[in-house]
Amino acid sequence: MDLTNLLLFIPTFFLVSITPGMCMTLAMTLGMTVGIRRSLWMMAGEMVGVSLVAIAAVLGVAAIMLSYPQMFTVFKLIGGSYLAYLGIQMWRSRGKMAIPDTLSAPPKIGRKDLATQGFVTAIANPKGWAFMISLLPPFIEHGRALWPQLSTMVVIIALSELTCMLIYASGGKSLRLFLNRSGNVRLMNRISGSLMIGVALWLVLG
Repeated sequence: MDLTNLLLFIPTFFLVSITPGMCMTLAMTLGMTVGIRRSLWMMAGEMVGVSLVAIAAVLGVAAIMLSYPQMFTVFKLIGGSYLAYLGIQMWRSRGKMAIPDTLSAPPKIGRKDLATQGFVTAIANPKGWAFMISLLPPFIEHGRALWPQLSTMVVIIALSELTCMLIYASGGKSLRLFLNRSGNVRLMNRISGSLMIGVALWLVLG
């Protein structure tokens, strides 16, 4: 990418990333429940998923995927059902993601589970695929080698997503600290559960 395209692409994608969406809502929810450090596993999975979608969009695979919406339906139903289950458990102050009464003992959820949540949420959103296929190809310069340009774009996309998810996760952590002053752990669980259920519905219905 030349300097002009690079300077245009960075703020463009950052604005897209910072816009509230499924992944950002998930980051805020996990920032509230498991903390920022453990949320990094979800963010890693999300970045892998988004990077794969970006590469597929440039290579034209996304156009094929969008032609077969039943593939998304399977991903959406599986991912949405899992997230909805977690949300209901959190609402009831149960399950491995619910905030315990003693906040010194954080919710126990595995790194693999967190990474899977991020990955599935990133790749199961057909709107994300459609956006990538419309945004990324115009930034590719046909007179230059493809892979160096694509690698640069993927790195920028991953860093933008990570930065924005950290911002949202920090907001979730701040909300947790604010609510904890009143000792209302059940309210925190219900807010977190509602957000998780919202992400699940967004995923399935989007």
